Amino acid sequence: MLLAWAISGLFLPSYLLPAPWTVLLRLWQFIEDVHMWRHTALSLAHVFLSVVLSLTIGGALALLAHYVDVFRLAVHGRLCPFLNSFAGTGWVLLAVLWFGLSDVTVVFAISMLLIPFAIINVRHGLESLDPDLAEMALSFSRRRLGRFRRIVLPALVPFLFSTLRICFGVAWKAALTAELFGGNAGFGYLFDQARQDYDTPLVVAIILLIVVFVYVMERYFFEPAYVRLQAHYGAA
Repeated sequence: MLLAWAISGLFLPSYLLPAPWTVLLRLWQFIEDVHMWRHTALSLAHVFLSVVLSLTIGGALALLAHYVDVFRLAVHGRLCPFLNSFAGTGWVLLAVLWFGLSDVTVVFAISMLLIPFAIINVRHGLESLDPDLAEMALSFSRRRLGRFRRIVLPALVPFLFSTLRICFGVAWKAALTAELFGGNAGFGYLFDQARQDYDTPLVVAIILLIVVFVYVMERYFFEPAYVRLQAHYGAA
């Protein structure tokens, strides 16, 4: 594939398909430019903040529906299907109208796209709890918060980790669109600038950066954490 790319780069103009060495040169210029690191830091902040918000809000909604019956239909029967069916671009456009071109717009749009993943995964975790274990915990303690902290929360850890892993990958895809249409900084914003300047090497360089970063996180954070969780909960 790399060879085919290199050969194609010899015959096609750079704005259509830049050669690998052109992309590497643009990537090095990107790394050397201090201003580009600001955009990198902002994209990372958008992704991490959106993941944290979606886990918090989605998890809280799933817990509310699980422990308060009156909210079960509202969350699982109405809200979650609505959020699942609403297009990510639609959230970006609405956020632009509400918040303008800002970091709030980007984080809001990404979070709204990720919240259904958190609701569904936490719901499955709550429904998979062993009722005998919950009944035993009730016999030892009447304090609901204590039972939740000692029994429910540890049992939800694999599901929360799975949600985190999924949301992290999806967030990068959503971040590019959100920053492209609704942001004033970040990788998506650079995409828009590169499009106007026909700077295709910059577009490919940014894509390579995202791929490398996601791979590093998957290889050196998520995979080791998954192995540890498997060993702990498998042994349990």
